Amino acid sequence: MASHDSHTGRLPGLFASPDTSSFTEFLGAYSPDLLPGRRTPPSARAGEDIPHGTTIVAVAFPGGVVMAGDRRATAGNVIAQRDIEKVFRADEFSAIAIAGTAGIGIEMVRLFQVELEHYEKREGRTLSVEGKANRLATMVRQNLGMAMQGLAVVPLFAGFDEERDGGRIFSYDPAGGRYEERDFHSIGSGSVFARGALKKLYRPDLSARDAALVCVQSLYDAADDDSATGGPDLTRRIFPVVASVTADGYRRLGEDEVGALAQAVVDARYDSPGGPTAPLR
Repeated sequence: MASHDSHTGRLPGLFASPDTSSFTEFLGAYSPDLLPGRRTPPSARAGEDIPHGTTIVAVAFPGGVVMAGDRRATAGNVIAQRDIEKVFRADEFSAIAIAGTAGIGIEMVRLFQVELEHYEKREGRTLSVEGKANRLATMVRQNLGMAMQGLAVVPLFAGFDEERDGGRIFSYDPAGGRYEERDFHSIGSGSVFARGALKKLYRPDLSARDAALVCVQSLYDAADDDSATGGPDLTRRIFPVVASVTADGYRRLGEDEVGALAQAVVDARYDSPGGPTAPLR
């Protein structure tokens, strides 16, 4: 008599004993159509109407790293969503954010979260920061076919490294290339303007709060010059998502906390529209 797992209430053997600690590899072997990069590419015209998200910034400080993202998603010249979230908890000691095709990016984030949890449960330990960054690079590479159709997703990853006792930042290209960044980085359509602000505002001795303030300032500058980046919306109370990763773990700053930072930035811009100036010497 053929065995039937629905009668016993047990999972099929394939699920009970996957021969890999990578959930992405397991899913690719069992049901590859569920992977974000295996979707049927839409037409070029349809791709233009799909929401895209920008801009993300990350700043390292002694003891950790702060990551922040604006809340706007655009579809062509239209604001598709005003309060989209692009910064997420990857696991207890890391954060991930996405720029590019919003739907695929959010799926990639969820799969990455499961990937890290699956590894920890199967191996009984967490991946190193380097290992997490490498796993994410593999997932980005799997989306290359969609990226060639104009549906690229580019993540930014940051984590606390216990061995180095500090934060680390990793960026990616659409082909899955992985690059470690020093001190700060930005991705998305407003990244050029945000990075210019970060260069002027970054200090190696920033506190966690000042690092968050630098992130909000740089996002404001990005929104000032990039129409796809949304600035703080004081009337709707929509503020950037800001999170820190330290030895104490991942923490998303509360709305009141970020709102106070955003209000301080906006108030200061009345007197200095260009933002804080860096010393010439």
